[in-house]
Amino acid sequence: MLSVLRLRRLIRQVPLQTSFIFLFLLCILSVFLSSYFLYAVKRKLEPSLTAGHSADDLYVTPSRPLPFLSGVGGTLSSDGTRTDPVVLVFVESPYSQLGQEIVAILEAARFRYRTEISPGKGDMPTLTDGQRGHFVLIIYENILKYVNMDAWNRELLDRYCIEFGVGMIGFFKANENSLLSAQLKGFPLFLHSNLGLKDCTVNPKSPLLHITRARQVFSGPLPGDDWTIFQSNHSTYEPVLLAKTRSAESTGLMHTSVVQDLGLHDGIQRVLFGHNLSFWLHKLVFVDALSFLTAKRLSLSLKRFILVDIDDIFVGKEGTRMKVADVKALVETQNELRRSIPDFTFNLGFSGKFFHAGTDEEDQGDDLLLSYVDEFWWFPHMWSHMQPHRFHNQSVLAEQMMLNRRFAEDHSIPTNQGYAVAPHHSGVYPVHIQLYEAWKRVWDIRVTSTEEYPHLKPARFRRGFIHRGIRVLPRQTCGLFTHTIFHKDYPGGPQELERIIDGGELFLTVLLNPISIFMTHLSNYGNDRLGLFTFKRLLNFLLTWTHLKLQTLPPLQLADKYFQLFPSDAEPLWQDPCEDKRHKDIWSKEKTCDRFPKLLLIGPQKTGATALYLFLGMHPDLSSNCPSKETFEEIQFFSGHNYHRGIDWYMEYFPLPSNSSSDYYFEKSASYFDSDVAAVRAAALLPRARIITVLSDPVERAYAWYQILVVDGQRLKTDPASVMQKIQTFLGLENQVDYHKILARGNAHSQSVSFDQSQVFLRSYYRDANIQLSKLLYKTAQVLPGWLREDLLNIR
Repeated sequence: MLSVLRLRRLIRQVPLQTSFIFLFLLCILSVFLSSYFLYAVKRKLEPSLTAGHSADDLYVTPSRPLPFLSGVGGTLSSDGTRTDPVVLVFVESPYSQLGQEIVAILEAARFRYRTEISPGKGDMPTLTDGQRGHFVLIIYENILKYVNMDAWNRELLDRYCIEFGVGMIGFFKANENSLLSAQLKGFPLFLHSNLGLKDCTVNPKSPLLHITRARQVFSGPLPGDDWTIFQSNHSTYEPVLLAKTRSAESTGLMHTSVVQDLGLHDGIQRVLFGHNLSFWLHKLVFVDALSFLTAKRLSLSLKRFILVDIDDIFVGKEGTRMKVADVKALVETQNELRRSIPDFTFNLGFSGKFFHAGTDEEDQGDDLLLSYVDEFWWFPHMWSHMQPHRFHNQSVLAEQMMLNRRFAEDHSIPTNQGYAVAPHHSGVYPVHIQLYEAWKRVWDIRVTSTEEYPHLKPARFRRGFIHRGIRVLPRQTCGLFTHTIFHKDYPGGPQELERIIDGGELFLTVLLNPISIFMTHLSNYGNDRLGLFTFKRLLNFLLTWTHLKLQTLPPLQLADKYFQLFPSDAEPLWQDPCEDKRHKDIWSKEKTCDRFPKLLLIGPQKTGATALYLFLGMHPDLSSNCPSKETFEEIQFFSGHNYHRGIDWYMEYFPLPSNSSSDYYFEKSASYFDSDVAAVRAAALLPRARIITVLSDPVERAYAWYQILVVDGQRLKTDPASVMQKIQTFLGLENQVDYHKILARGNAHSQSVSFDQSQVFLRSYYRDANIQLSKLLYKTAQVLPGWLREDLLNIR
């Protein structure tokens, strides 16, 4: 206290002139310090374009990344996580190329996602539900949309990422309006744009790497002249990919084209790409970024199972078959591949009828191939290589299969593999799977594969399924077909095949699928032996650029592995054969999609749906399904065990269509309304079908159950003729009938029921559900039923 009093006394004794001088010196010092921090320090943070990494100091151990924060409190799931395993993808438009490429990788890897248009200004999607986060990762197609976001949404998103430990991936692709050099707003990171790059390499010290191997330099120019490189002196940024500039004055220094933000600046970990995904190495690093930023919740295993089918063994015209040298090369290549893929074995599909059907040299090749019979796995095609769906008699089909079996027995070809593939990819399509009953009887077939389920393209959606005891696996193409025989004649030139292998579609197939069964043909192993070239080059590329562990399994064990990984695929999803030209072409000519219903009446129960079903049947243009012995007027196909009987079984419930264009079939099954699977199944098989549901007061429905009374929906009960008039318009029926006259002949008096105390209890019981129903109807622009409007008014 005494020292404070002395200081005050000293200040009072200082002359006024001296005080002004002291203040002036203080201002000068302030200006000097400000200038130093504005210019000197900033210049240290902003390296020049030439201040890249030399080859000697490139690979430094990175700073330790910020650990993913657990946040305060929050709702943990059973696996201890606080966020749903869903990626939030902000795209610039639904049709943007980069956005579609991002989504394609997520879909191929089976990662759940949600896309949103990037909000510059406007509402951010709901990020949390209570104290649980909806998203495990944020992706911005254009990182500038995030950087330039309005302050409110930016703070909201940043706070979410920090609290829930959510990372971010962003892309910066320059355009003609981009500044050549600029600082990323709000970050100690500088961008240099519109550059051409070459000679890309991977930083082996990057903590991001999982599948990616940092071993080689990708020599040559990178695609495009609109690359962006990142520079910073801040310890939060570490290079992932580096490359040289292509300019004439290039010094050979390496510049960062993909950078990892360790989260030391603002608590959020990010990975930023200086271009889109057109460069294959970006796709590989993108997959690793998904794994790293989600703490491996969205991560692909390093194990990959590969099976190579060689179809059409012994089939093919002269000049396209294998000769002795080709067979020897096949065995040598198989042994070579086994050095990296333990027990790798080619899987040969044969049609015995065409044995010794080539030139003398090719027939010698047939003999040599059979001398190596124990070196390969074998599976049967049809004896005459005919498509199974062309057989309408199972006995004739079985006879053809027996001919191939006898050929196998005569030449010591193993007949216990339990695997088969139909020629021309037709027999395994679900609508023909019943034909495989013959294969099961003759060959004990338990596994097959197809590239046609649910469709050939896009390939990332191919799936397996199980039907009638046969496990069907997805099969992949590899750029080789029956006509691709000579390297120089490959469509698009030899460089196109090499592009498909080196980081292209074939590489991505192996990268994104834990199990890949590849379809090739006998003709790919003669002449230029493109089949051998393709898989040797693919193996070399995978070993060079990835840590993938390649394995193989025989088909039966491979099927076990597939359905262990994807148990939900076991349930088939029948598709409309007429929606896919390839499927329609292989479907029986005796069948027609006109036999499918165009209207589904989905209930629910006790709403008057049965009455509506009867009213619809009164219309001359409408035909209902035939009754079922088990479920009466309802087929209950999409909601229960009947679904596994197949679409042929379903079609039998509808009459053969006449030549009239006015045929309009419908069915009613009240069980569809509350089924977990009916909507997806119906949408797949009947994508254009109209849907009608009858919404009735749940109180009256429940009371009807108690009394076992039939109580119609309110409007259907009070004015059925008007309802039917609206339905005719909705269905677009050519003939309009007067339901006032039809129903007047059989009009019955409505029943009135007193609910007493039950009414009070039931209205309280259904209150929350009715509120949710009203929100759904508002969202889908549907008119609220009168009883629901009245009930909502009573709630208020």
